[in-house]
Amino acid sequence: MSEKIWYRVLDNKDRLPEGRVKSVTAGHKGICLTHFEGKFSALDNRCPHQGGPLGEGSIEKGMLRCPWHGWDFHPCTGLPPGGYDDGVPTYEVKEEDGAIFVGLDPEPEHRPTVSDVMVETMINWGVDRVFGMVGHSNLGFADAMKRKEQEGKLRYFGIRHEGTASFAASAYGKLTGKPAACFSIAGPGATNMYTGLWDARVDRAPILALTGQVATQVVGTGNFQEVDLVQAFANVAEFNHRVQRDSKHAELMSLAVKHALLMRNVSHLTFPDEVQEVEVPARAKAQGPEKRITALDIAPPKEAVEEAVGLISQAKRPVIIMGHGARKHKEAIIAFAQFLNATVVTTFKGKGLISDHHPLGGGVLGRSGTPIASWFMNESDLLIVFGASFSNHTGITPKKPIIQVDFDPLALSKFHPVEVAVYGDIARSLELFKEGVGPVANTIDQRYEIAERWRIWRDEKTTRLTETSEKGLSSIALFECMNKLTPENAVMCVDVGNNAYSFGRYFESKAHDFLMSGYLGSIGFALPAAMGAWAAVGDSRPVVAVAGDGGLCQYLAEITTLVKYGMPVKLIVLNNHELGKISKEQRAGEFDVWQTSLTNPDFAAFARSAGAWGKQAKTQAEMEAGMEELFTQQGPGLLEVLTDVELI
Repeated sequence: MSEKIWYRVLDNKDRLPEGRVKSVTAGHKGICLTHFEGKFSALDNRCPHQGGPLGEGSIEKGMLRCPWHGWDFHPCTGLPPGGYDDGVPTYEVKEEDGAIFVGLDPEPEHRPTVSDVMVETMINWGVDRVFGMVGHSNLGFADAMKRKEQEGKLRYFGIRHEGTASFAASAYGKLTGKPAACFSIAGPGATNMYTGLWDARVDRAPILALTGQVATQVVGTGNFQEVDLVQAFANVAEFNHRVQRDSKHAELMSLAVKHALLMRNVSHLTFPDEVQEVEVPARAKAQGPEKRITALDIAPPKEAVEEAVGLISQAKRPVIIMGHGARKHKEAIIAFAQFLNATVVTTFKGKGLISDHHPLGGGVLGRSGTPIASWFMNESDLLIVFGASFSNHTGITPKKPIIQVDFDPLALSKFHPVEVAVYGDIARSLELFKEGVGPVANTIDQRYEIAERWRIWRDEKTTRLTETSEKGLSSIALFECMNKLTPENAVMCVDVGNNAYSFGRYFESKAHDFLMSGYLGSIGFALPAAMGAWAAVGDSRPVVAVAGDGGLCQYLAEITTLVKYGMPVKLIVLNNHELGKISKEQRAGEFDVWQTSLTNPDFAAFARSAGAWGKQAKTQAEMEAGMEELFTQQGPGLLEVLTDVELI
């Protein structure tokens, strides 16, 4: 028999008066410490009936009463009255120098569980960032992640709302092309993640959703926090499974991550409570991606290449359009544009894929874009489109000849026919296009026209800067200030609403990356996205979030998360006390403006109360000084700018 290990559970015995009980912990063991008839005793803290914490009960008429269902136990022996055999174990107690100690046998060495194998497999596949909330139905899986974090193989971020977890993981996937995980309990924790998962799905971002679940035997019975999560996630998840005792656990996690990566979609695994801590045999090993992923640089069909080359060879004024799907090929596309002397414009989701200061950069198309991009599209004789899906917001005209290149065959000609649909890897397609066109392209050099259109647009912006108001600053003034002061390589996370439209139109990209809730258009995205971006880039690049007052309030409490984990996110909020975009839409639809006004906190004061830097700006001078100070802060900071809802 091994010697007992003695744990100090009470520093001063006087803190537990006669006739009282208290929950304490000895190692990992929960103890109900009692003080009865002058004696300290230690009982197992878990009631054998419903698991109630006996240390939260009370001593009544000489018996310890369970706080959950009222069953009685003797405070010293743990035995129930009447000779029943459902007592609770007791443990040795000793007193030294006024402190109370409980003696326990040494804890057994940890044995690998289902959760251990699956967490290790997840990490082997590159999923080493997790955003989530630990709770009663995911504790076994959380414990497995804790061990890997202690080994330095995983970063876990505890958030204040599960919607933040899924948005942050979605942003991480958009920026890196790799999945992060979001993690929740059963029931409401899981359903809170739903919106962020749809954001990832429609924007084609890989993401892994991990949910706890109540015991399998009570699913479908109306049990507390019971939701059939496989059924609930059926529409949003490309890969969607319940983990079972007899599952091939490493293989199941491998398939989940593989689907997320290759399909650029949502994978969901739910872990019933009774499965998470099941021990696995010694032969059960974690897996990794070795020899499980094929090369994806497939060449397009020969006929499509020949048709595309024919159109390119005839074009005089081609324009290249880059969407978010072309992100990892932007250098190759820009090199091809230089070969063709072609203007390059982007969708809003693709903002920043080419700098607005590049000689061939034509800005953003569509509702959040500039007149530069639309002018060149309308003057073109050929559009070459990479990684864009032709949504209404983008505004790619079907009236011009179009070559569309995409690695997703369903995206090709999705809304209308195009002249040439090219299915294949973008970089490989570019190589074949250039080879087919020959050493010299017969195109007009558009650089002079690009510079001229930018001059016209910047003159227009200067004119708009003269528009002022007593209600607040204009959005254009704010974004012109950002143009001067924002670090040139920052990751920019933008919310939804008028702030996003003005951001797309007035902020000029340099070496920035941009993240947004594209097709779902979910308000509240910016702050959680900034957390996901920082998890991806760490302190190697600045991370900036731009939000309106309506969007920021959705996840305002996450400023405390920035502080907790030292995330130096810089948050700029446009406060106009209104859901301005909705008011505008009501007017456009000839409705009365109704229920769009907002009562806001002092955002800067809230940030300071959470431990972040915060400052409010009401004037141009205050805004410029505040923004300059914001970007010098070492930790998280918030600049609140009071703006006029009509000056967008």
